[in-house]
Amino acid sequence: AEKELADLYPPDPDGATPIAYLWARTVRCEAPACGAEIPLLRSFWLCRKPKRRRALRTRVVRAEGERPRVEFAVFEPASDRDVSAGTVTRAKAACLCCHVVLPPERVRAQLAEQRGGADAAFDEAGRRIGGARLTAVVTLRPGEVGRHYRVATDADYAAVRAAQARLAGILGEWERGGKQGLCPVPDEPLPPIGTLGFRVQRYGMLRWGDLFTARQKVALASLSSLVRDISGEQFRDAVSFAVSKQSDFNSSLSRWANHMEKSVATFGRHALPILWDWGEIVPISKASGAFDVAIDWIANATNTIVTFVDSTGQVQIGDARQHGLPDQAAGVWFTDPPYYDAIPYADLSDFFLTWLKRTLPDHPLLRDPFDAENPLSPKTREAVQDESKKCNGQVKNRAFFENAIEEAFAEGRRVLNEDGIGSVVFAHKTTEGWEALLSGLIQGGWTITGSWPIATEKPDRLRSLDSAALATSIHLVCRPRPADAPVGDWGDVLSALPPRVGDWMERLQNERVRGADLVFACIGPALEIFSRYPRVETAEGREVGLAEYLEKVWEVVGRTALRTVLGEGEAKARNGLAGALEEDARLTALFLWTLQSTSADDGAAAAGNAAAGESAAADGADDAPRGKAAGYTLIFDVVRRFAQPLGIRLPDWEGRIVETAKGVVRLLPVTARETQLFGRGGIGAAAAAIERDPAGDAQPLLFPDDAPAAPGPALRPGAVRRGASAVREGVVREEAESRTPDAALDATTLDRVHAAMLLQASGRSQALRALLKAEQDRGPDFLRLANALSALYPPAGEEKRLLDAMLLAAPR
Repeated sequence: AEKELADLYPPDPDGATPIAYLWARTVRCEAPACGAEIPLLRSFWLCRKPKRRRALRTRVVRAEGERPRVEFAVFEPASDRDVSAGTVTRAKAACLCCHVVLPPERVRAQLAEQRGGADAAFDEAGRRIGGARLTAVVTLRPGEVGRHYRVATDADYAAVRAAQARLAGILGEWERGGKQGLCPVPDEPLPPIGTLGFRVQRYGMLRWGDLFTARQKVALASLSSLVRDISGEQFRDAVSFAVSKQSDFNSSLSRWANHMEKSVATFGRHALPILWDWGEIVPISKASGAFDVAIDWIANATNTIVTFVDSTGQVQIGDARQHGLPDQAAGVWFTDPPYYDAIPYADLSDFFLTWLKRTLPDHPLLRDPFDAENPLSPKTREAVQDESKKCNGQVKNRAFFENAIEEAFAEGRRVLNEDGIGSVVFAHKTTEGWEALLSGLIQGGWTITGSWPIATEKPDRLRSLDSAALATSIHLVCRPRPADAPVGDWGDVLSALPPRVGDWMERLQNERVRGADLVFACIGPALEIFSRYPRVETAEGREVGLAEYLEKVWEVVGRTALRTVLGEGEAKARNGLAGALEEDARLTALFLWTLQSTSADDGAAAAGNAAAGESAAADGADDAPRGKAAGYTLIFDVVRRFAQPLGIRLPDWEGRIVETAKGVVRLLPVTARETQLFGRGGIGAAAAAIERDPAGDAQPLLFPDDAPAAPGPALRPGAVRRGASAVREGVVREEAESRTPDAALDATTLDRVHAAMLLQASGRSQALRALLKAEQDRGPDFLRLANALSALYPPAGEEKRLLDAMLLAAPR
């Protein structure tokens, strides 16, 4: 391969060796009298390490009678301010020459004309005239440590032209041979526009081969051809895995990670969005993503496996609802099931299948066993929700998925020995997903006997940078339920639930399992009680459904968590029970407790929240957020499940401590509450008032803009603040909007803690000490809540810093 491909990746005249080429798709500015080429760049940073920083600087060149053009230069920025913002966001492209913004529909239209624009275009004289543009080349120099960056040269583009000519020759030879066998490069169609997780078709990429540049196609085709010549089936199969891994790193959707100085794989998440700029690896180098590195990965994986696998296995493609095995034929049944329409597994797998078919053209596992005419992976029987497809005439909707899962679980129960064991992996944190999974298991004849969180997820995957992502996969341990199992009594089930959940939570907490991982790991032991019966009934004979039972599970988990972080009084509190902290304190504590990460000892949870917006936008998806708002977030359904059984009314706190939008609840950062707490006069006026009357009550100083114009009834603590946004999820919306708008608000303990944190942030130490002294005289709740929140906030967060600094000022 090195001999065949060497001329496509030539070394520099000074002996430096390229290890990556950084590219950007381009469009033309459509402003009158401009027409400049716009390189689509998310960022001008090349390397953004703490002690090593390189970036691109641009210069606009204007020549008489020519379109303006942009030239690049590599420089070392002294600060972030020296580096310009990128040219593209949410598919809108800003021209560097005239600053006119090209709208998304025109960006898509221009890239569609270029079939995605991954390849550079040349005229007959060999001059580049459009298409993708090289922004920089990453090299290694002999005898020097570290990567170096330079701008592109004519020699770099000459190598690209040579690759295009070689690809044309490969395809021409195939066509002259009567197109016998597979096309040397993938020509199979991508799934249709609108397929879940796919965005690239809107930009003209309609075949799998469109995801690769000419040079990438030549490299992968050469490797595939060489693997076919290997003698020895097992060795050939093993090396084919390395080619498959190579395709993941060698596409035009592989990101250049400037914080690590390396290209990363195409699949940072389970989707194929457009990527405006990317890093093309050099497969014959020794750098990240190269074929030599892929061989090492496969060899290391094989060496690990053979240390504990000493028998030969059998692999077969089949339908999980129609096993070929007889009854009670297996000792273990293990599955990692799909989840509704979360991931288009089969469609995404075709990315790898198309190249594997060319590497191992006769392999039996690379053919659809259900449809000999299908050139891609089987999809008709796939157990996912995909309403663009049908199975036996039935649209693959939600009901199809739920029925398929239940049938698969029942089939697994059939083929398992009576003394066998089952294990079901689940790593999705929505409650409806759990309900469907658990319902299928129970209806399928299983009893859940254990629930173990196992750290299987990569901490640096894009998904983990979002809020409260599961750091573990929950492995539910199951046993066949005896056919003669009795009907369960609802009272007995409820009485057994709290000690079972409490013991399990204590055990997992001692093993440093936290947050969402801990919540969902408790569902298994709770279901052990419920699933040992084919049905559970009340004393009156009413059957209790799984959804009703899970509400009780969430309540027990929530109360147990509150007991841990706030105390017994808060665990028993309901609807403003006297003697307990107010609802907003309980809601905030539960929110932060759920947000904790099993792997967040170094503050990864806080960093993840801060980075989520940047990471989501980095993939170039049309629907990437404009920027993640400050604050911590959880899925609305998770917050609702905790709040309702504990008597916490989310609408009461909408716009005061939380905001809800698009199925996500955001805990407002303390700094966002300054105007709300201190009014238009700001923190300065409130601090001055406290300093004038240190012994006074701070309560009237909070919410000054919400004071009633005339005496009126005071709302109970937790009333919705005047002017707060409407409840976005529609839950008790009417009730929330009907409250008296002119009533005064009572400040809660949490309000006063936040006020103290803001005084700390503003440097008003005299007012802070006076407030803390007044709170100490009021009672223990203020410091009790402040210390509890200090233990819950992510270590690297700003709130944690402010809270700890404020507590240091508290009188001893």
